[in-house]
Amino acid sequence: MGNGQVIIVEDDISLARILAAYLEKSDFSIDIVSSGADLFKSLDARAYDGLIIDLGLPDQDGIVLVRKVRARSQVPIIVLTGRDRIEDKLICFELGVDDYIVKPVDPRELKVRLQLALRRVQDKSQNSERIRIGPVTLDYARRSVVKDKGEVIDLTPAEFMTLWVLANSDGKAVSRDDLVDAISAGDGPVSVRAVDILISRLRKKIDKKAIITVSKVGYRCGWEASEEI
Repeated sequence: MGNGQVIIVEDDISLARILAAYLEKSDFSIDIVSSGADLFKSLDARAYDGLIIDLGLPDQDGIVLVRKVRARSQVPIIVLTGRDRIEDKLICFELGVDDYIVKPVDPRELKVRLQLALRRVQDKSQNSERIRIGPVTLDYARRSVVKDKGEVIDLTPAEFMTLWVLANSDGKAVSRDDLVDAISAGDGPVSVRAVDILISRLRKKIDKKAIITVSKVGYRCGWEASEEI
């Protein structure tokens, strides 16, 4: 529906509303949040087609926020910030942002850059919302895990995100630190020990073969993954 669902993470609410009003005229559906904590609440509630993130947020640095988002998803990210230091730009691009815009920005330019970022992802088909591993199917939009016979496996948001990241790692090992980033919200850090506990719970709920421990590295998915249409 429309051009896509986009969330603006900006503590300057007046600016966010101006940008949102313009993008909505171009058939985007826009949500606005002003902190990292609120962003992760929104990400847990629904799937977005794109993110526009300011780096100067009240509860945590935007670069940390970008790192955590990218650890869990390939959703297009545009950084919109007053920081014009080349160091900040390089770090953000290394983390995988799609674009970096220094304020002030003309809403017309933001719209075009957002459209290009969304189109690149659509063209590469990188944003599959359903993936199958072994006897279960993961649905990112619904945050659900269903077995072949229709049995729904009840997972917490952190458990689901841990399994989702492992399922999307192409069979490669994911470090505990990367998993910490993937399941961290804006309200505080998650410990490496918490990751180990989540893995233990997932093995009990799904299958002990679902996740394999990789010595001195972290974990990898024990089943081959395939995209579900």
